[in-house]
Amino acid sequence: MRDTHQKFSWPTVGLHWIVAITIIAMLAFGLYIEDMPRGPEKGELIGLHKSVGTTILLFVLVRIFWRYLNKFPKPISPLVNWQEKLAKITHWVLIIGSALMPISGIFMSIGGGHGISVFGIELISKSPNKIEILSDIGHTMHSIVGKGLILFIMLHLAGAIKHQFFDKDGTISRMLGIKVDTKHK
Repeated sequence: MRDTHQKFSWPTVGLHWIVAITIIAMLAFGLYIEDMPRGPEKGELIGLHKSVGTTILLFVLVRIFWRYLNKFPKPISPLVNWQEKLAKITHWVLIIGSALMPISGIFMSIGGGHGISVFGIELISKSPNKIEILSDIGHTMHSIVGKGLILFIMLHLAGAIKHQFFDKDGTISRMLGIKVDTKHK
């Protein structure tokens, strides 16, 4: 089951939407948690954030492998050179950023001596030793990549809306797994 120019396969559609929705939700959730005062409630929410983030990483890795097999999709309608380059950069930033967010979160957790637990299942145990440099790298990455993802998600959405509603080429329909007519494009 491969993607075609007219229609994306269910793995492409499913992985795109699972990763997209959870990344957007986790960015919003992370910003919410960041503004909370320290306390047990914040600690519980951070634990949930880590569990979901680590789980997302698995989906992201599968998505990267699937994207490697299927390559990046070609646009339905022709693009001018700068739009084509911007689209490629945006796709790369989104896919790499989707992996770097949970990885940087794992760095922060391990560097802070907290370990990694996914919904109560311990993957990496806590350590009495903190690795400050790892924690600092993770924190900086998490902040920069998070802001970058917000920017590129908005850019990606703007491009999808432009294609679907102004160019009327069926880009969003294709991303929903609907076959589109590309003969006249």
